[in-house]
Amino acid sequence: MKGLWLENQQLELRTDIPIPKPEPGEALVRVLRAGICNTDLELKRGYYPYAGILGHEFVGIVEQGPENLINRRVVGEINAACGHCRFCRRGQPTHCENRTVLGIVNRHGAFADYLCLPVENLHPIPDNVSTDIATFTEPLAAALEIQQQVVLCADDRVLVVGDGKLGQLVAQTLALTGCDLLVIGRHSEKLANLAARGMKTGLVDAVTDKAFDISVDCTGNPEGFAIARRALRPRGTLVMKSTYAGNLSLDASSLVVDEITLIGSRCGPFPAALELLAAEKVDVKPLIHAHYPLTEAIAAFAEAQRRGVLKVLLDISKVM
Repeated sequence: MKGLWLENQQLELRTDIPIPKPEPGEALVRVLRAGICNTDLELKRGYYPYAGILGHEFVGIVEQGPENLINRRVVGEINAACGHCRFCRRGQPTHCENRTVLGIVNRHGAFADYLCLPVENLHPIPDNVSTDIATFTEPLAAALEIQQQVVLCADDRVLVVGDGKLGQLVAQTLALTGCDLLVIGRHSEKLANLAARGMKTGLVDAVTDKAFDISVDCTGNPEGFAIARRALRPRGTLVMKSTYAGNLSLDASSLVVDEITLIGSRCGPFPAALELLAAEKVDVKPLIHAHYPLTEAIAAFAEAQRRGVLKVLLDISKVM
């Protein structure tokens, strides 16, 4: 089969990769569509020493697996857990000590004709959700994880820093809580997507220091973190929603003095994400920048790395 292979920070489109064989409890999924995410770009830059097929945001068709899933479109949670470690026993499989992670840690990913995942990771897609739209399930679930970690009230002042792909989804999901929300970024055209949905948006100078109860950094860079930090009132909460490619310097003393709660936030609930997509409570269509066939995946990566580009989708195969 074809697949986009990463090794030593170099990409190669290979055509000689064996079709994977599902382990017991796993399904074989033919990939239809896959999205290039910032994590994929960071892996190419050396964020984590991964070698193999990239990609973790996908929609596919189950070809081998339980009868109730055969020929159904599915999305899949990316963490494959062992089921018996201390985190799995506590109901925290995304922190499984023995986990593999689709396209990130010891498990080939979605930028290929086929992938394998545990059956329990797979979620059927509602019929009214298109394949393009469903490709956003994984990052939308990640955005929703914030609400699993932080209790939001209507009178909370909330700041989202970053107008990129993840920032757009975080902003849309937080807006549904009715909180007093401000989204800041560097790109007026991206902020316009959110302003059109009735959200307050602005540039960096729109932020008042120590004025927010909760801030969410979706930038993954030190400048974004610094803005999110100084925006918080004492005893505020800072949610770190992006991975950081390098080391982050911070004033630890100020965190102590202001009694700031710092929360890392990663993977989230797929069922809730699919419900929002089915109910059309979030709009991901404006985030789709371009489609590329898998055969042009390297060009797609180059496009995805251009400044200001939102979601680039890879068309892997079609519904038969």
